[in-house]
Amino acid sequence: MIKTEKPHPERRLRGVLEELSSGCLHFVTLADKDQHHSSRTRLDRERLKSCMRELENMGQQATTLRSQVKKNTMKDKLKLVQNFLQKLRFLADEPQHTIPDVFIWMLSNNKRIAYARVPSKDILYSIVDEEMGKDCAKVKTIFLKLPGKRGFGPAGWTVQAKMEIYLWLGLNKQRKDFLSGLPCGFEEKKSARGQNLPSFPPISLLYTKKQVFQLRAHMYQARSLFAADSSGLSDPFARVFFISQSQCTEVLNETLCPTWDQLLVFDNVELYGEAHEMRDDPPIIVIEIYDQDTVGKADFMGRTFAKPVVKMSDEQYCPPRFPPQLEYYQIYRGNSTAGDLLAAFELLQIGPGGKSDLPPIDGPTDMDRGPILPVPLGIRPVLSKYRVEVLFWGLRDLKRVNLAQVDRPRVDIECAGKGVQSALIQNYKKNPNFSTLVKWFEVDLPENELLHPPLNIRVVDCRAFGRYTLVGSHAVSSLRKFIYRPPDKKAQHWNMTGEIVVNMEPEVPIKKMETMVKLEANSDAVVKVDVSEEEKERKKKKKKGGGGVGEEVEEEEPDDSMLDWWSKYFASIETMKEKLRQQEAAAAEAEEKEEMEMAEGSKAQAKNKEKSKAPKDDKKKKQQSAPELPEKKNKPRIDELKVFNKELETEFDNFEDWLHTFNLLRGKIGDNDDNATEEERIVGRFKGSICVYKMPLPDDITKEAGYDPNFGMFQGIPSNDPINVLVRVYVVRATDLHPADINGKADPYIAIRLGKTDIKDKENYISKQLNPVFGKSFDIEATFPMESMLTVAVYDWDLVGTDDLIGETKIDLENRYYSKHRATCGVSQNYSIHGYNTWRDPMKPSQILSKLCKDGKVDGPHYGPGGRVKVANRVFTGPTEIEDENGQKKQTDEHLALAALRHWEDIPWAGCKLVPEHVETRPLLNPDKPGIEQGRLEMWVDMFPMDMPAPGPAIDISPRKPKKYELRVIVWNTDEVILEDDDYFTGEKSSDIFVRGWLKGQQEDKQDTDVHYHSLTGEGNFNWRYIFPFDYLMAEEKIVISKKESMFSWDETEYKIPARLTLQVWDADHFSADDFLGAIELDLNRFPRGAKTSKLCSLEMVTNEAELPMISIFKQKRVKGWWPFVARDENDELEITGKVEAELHLLTAEEAEKSPAGLARNEPDPLEKPNRPDTSFIWFLNPLKSIKYLICTRYKWLIIKIVLALLLLVMVALFLYSMPGYMVKKLLGA
Repeated sequence: MIKTEKPHPERRLRGVLEELSSGCLHFVTLADKDQHHSSRTRLDRERLKSCMRELENMGQQATTLRSQVKKNTMKDKLKLVQNFLQKLRFLADEPQHTIPDVFIWMLSNNKRIAYARVPSKDILYSIVDEEMGKDCAKVKTIFLKLPGKRGFGPAGWTVQAKMEIYLWLGLNKQRKDFLSGLPCGFEEKKSARGQNLPSFPPISLLYTKKQVFQLRAHMYQARSLFAADSSGLSDPFARVFFISQSQCTEVLNETLCPTWDQLLVFDNVELYGEAHEMRDDPPIIVIEIYDQDTVGKADFMGRTFAKPVVKMSDEQYCPPRFPPQLEYYQIYRGNSTAGDLLAAFELLQIGPGGKSDLPPIDGPTDMDRGPILPVPLGIRPVLSKYRVEVLFWGLRDLKRVNLAQVDRPRVDIECAGKGVQSALIQNYKKNPNFSTLVKWFEVDLPENELLHPPLNIRVVDCRAFGRYTLVGSHAVSSLRKFIYRPPDKKAQHWNMTGEIVVNMEPEVPIKKMETMVKLEANSDAVVKVDVSEEEKERKKKKKKGGGGVGEEVEEEEPDDSMLDWWSKYFASIETMKEKLRQQEAAAAEAEEKEEMEMAEGSKAQAKNKEKSKAPKDDKKKKQQSAPELPEKKNKPRIDELKVFNKELETEFDNFEDWLHTFNLLRGKIGDNDDNATEEERIVGRFKGSICVYKMPLPDDITKEAGYDPNFGMFQGIPSNDPINVLVRVYVVRATDLHPADINGKADPYIAIRLGKTDIKDKENYISKQLNPVFGKSFDIEATFPMESMLTVAVYDWDLVGTDDLIGETKIDLENRYYSKHRATCGVSQNYSIHGYNTWRDPMKPSQILSKLCKDGKVDGPHYGPGGRVKVANRVFTGPTEIEDENGQKKQTDEHLALAALRHWEDIPWAGCKLVPEHVETRPLLNPDKPGIEQGRLEMWVDMFPMDMPAPGPAIDISPRKPKKYELRVIVWNTDEVILEDDDYFTGEKSSDIFVRGWLKGQQEDKQDTDVHYHSLTGEGNFNWRYIFPFDYLMAEEKIVISKKESMFSWDETEYKIPARLTLQVWDADHFSADDFLGAIELDLNRFPRGAKTSKLCSLEMVTNEAELPMISIFKQKRVKGWWPFVARDENDELEITGKVEAELHLLTAEEAEKSPAGLARNEPDPLEKPNRPDTSFIWFLNPLKSIKYLICTRYKWLIIKIVLALLLLVMVALFLYSMPGYMVKKLLGA
């Protein structure tokens, strides 16, 4: 849908989806009525239910999808709709065929020779056209094949017989329709064998109407055929079948791209039926390609089908339909493609006037080739004289042929029957490059580029006694990218006077080349580059010196000594992520815009046009506003490099700007090798290039200064003599490695191979990591071209047995070295002679610029006053001072030269994008698991020729070493801790408080204070010191912990964890588990400043961190204050469960050694004991004291009242006890 390029594909897709959903509904309603049919088996019923369910589902999905189809989501939605199609096809296929299929057998002497099987569903009749089988009531061509096992493989691909057949399968009641599809103009031959026999169907048909035709098959050429002989070539001829006749073209020897240029004429072909039916639906032509063998029968190489263009006798032989155009037909061999056939077919009706009415065949019969008719002039392509120049550079990685090594190879180039041979390489091992670089040959090629034949590259090895063995071959199927077109005359004179100034701010870390004015080649331009980093740095330092700078600025500003290569790397990754985020945002905005447009409905076309412009303007605005984003954050400016999240080759078109690599494939493709991957068939690589141009060339090119006729179009090519190079490989890190051990991890290390050099960095393996940071550089001396394929592999270290390969990546250094993009050493963003961003190329920017200008024959560079440099007609401006280590300023042109280099692609004619200072991300692949990425490796390669001044030492990219710190935390007091326990005797609420603390990742080293028993107010006094030593990576803000994963681990594993301190408050219990009351976690890099007093300490400090001033212990060193303890209540909401007064003190390991402090309240630097109220003593340790406090103070009056009441009771009791006796005494008067 997208490819047909008709307007509004999304609207058409919406229409299709609407039709689908209504169709699904229609099916469901029909099936619902049909569900409870008596004759259905259980399988039928279940299948019907399943179909109804699926289609109902699909109808709903189609409706929702329809609303989501927009212009930019079109491709994804089309994929989803294709899934619908697959599902429908799957559902249509019945699990159990209800009607048997139709078999057609060809018999000879009662022996079955060949058969065809026609699926009954394809010929089923229905009154509704859409529901009819696709081949029902049609005359179809059927090919018979061999039965049984013989029908498989190459033997079964040849057709045994071809027949035209008409099939109809329907219900008995519909049988009157069974002849409805036959071509008109026949009489039924009734059977006259007896009156009572039914005369239906007729035994035979008599055709009264027949047309006589002549078929002309214009067989021009075939391309990229199957290599049938062991030489990697074939001897092809074509056989054309039509109705019941067949003819062959001539055999052309030793070619995969035969140009037969032959007209085959089939005379007096009789076709039955009405004339108009013939015109609309002519029979199929079958073309088969064979390979002629001297012994045995011809090998089948492939087959294709074609329909001819039909001309009836009453039509004129004139455009647009005649003469027919040559067309490409895809040739198939089994299920795989095997080349293309370029041909045209016309079927001409012979009218009443006989053949004299047909267009004459005016071509001369070729005397050399016997009575062979060439393709007539109107049809055959118009040819012109072309010259093909070939650059022979060298051969690489040739594999053995028939167990013998290749020693004296030669390359043969062939195109359209002409060709050229390279010089012979005398000793492939010593020097695999060719001595003669450029050769050429002339050939007649069609004017139409689409009809150009492929160009074949064959490599042969010259063995003893004049024998030649084919090593491998490559077919360049399209010459389009190698065609040289002379430049436009107007653009030629770009060196006019006058200059154009283009302002460029290098500040912008966002993609901004899009907003830049695209310059015409015939105009001048000035590119202005902003103030250099050094000057900015200096201004900032002055500011600092001034002193009146707020704390915030000081926090943001990194110290120069702290910056290293990794700072640069991480800053670059941030920039890359920022870019991706902005691209996503822009895409989302475009989608919103489109939705709005859809809502408004499609109004007039003119309005639509305006709208399509609008998003573009909007994008521009976005790009212009984008640069402001990073500045808002007030980010410190760190020089950056470019991080490519793919290989450098994909970004720079494989570095094939002039040197191309052609993979050579093994000669004969055995059919059992058909499943062999492309990789396995590669037997080597040919390096070189091709240039195709029309003769003659314009004079101004050949008369140009320094034009060497020996090199033709390949001017200024470097020598291909062996050259010694220092290769410096930097490996930064690997990500997402495939686990290689049982524990789901790996112990990776790096191995590098280049020629005979093999470096295995086995002792520096990284234990149990799938994302290891290597940070290593390796220097290797190599000689191009013998050693030019660099392999960087990651292996898994094993204690026992051999190490396993996780994955490897291969880099062709030679193409990089010779590329015009200058991939030897990336051009950095700024020029600096000291610090973390030191210029690492032995050539300074000014020297590189001079060399590029000289090589590209560009006028310049001319340095002018006021920081200007002119290259060709472009003027760049920039700073002209540089600061050395001691802060001394010097005059320099390097910044200017660098500005020109960074915009070298704007230089007319000679300019191309230079490789920036970069880190590339390469996929790691394993030959045992082809096509599956085993992880990714971030790295880059620098190359320096040994005959130039030596480069400086390699940049130190070793992983940052963590620094040892000690964190001392003093817990002074707690307050308002919630009370958990009830007293046994008095029922009073109290808590036995203690505080626990640890650093994240070191839970096993947790430290507890002593217990403050029986706090009645939630107040606790501790004066307790924790000491946490840890290793910290300043740049990544992570704590580094190394520990063994288990007792069986061989070595320690390194973890990186954010620096977080956790403090918890607990209630101690004697007989049950301690109760957790609350906690606070402080990120040591960003945590809220502690409150001055307990009253000011609130829940805000945890919930509303964004608005509070944040501090970092690594900058403040010492902090004291109150922080809240929080926990979640039943409703899962945070509540304060206490407050802690703590002091955090951070020291480096050296400082801690100088001023030691004891854990808890111990020496040295002991803390005084806390002043705790006496209630906190525990009752069974000091019962009297407890009683005194618990009972006397609180229940004094109660006790007095009880004592008085008791006394009163005693007195009453005594009174009652003594009263009776006393009374008796009185009464008796005793």
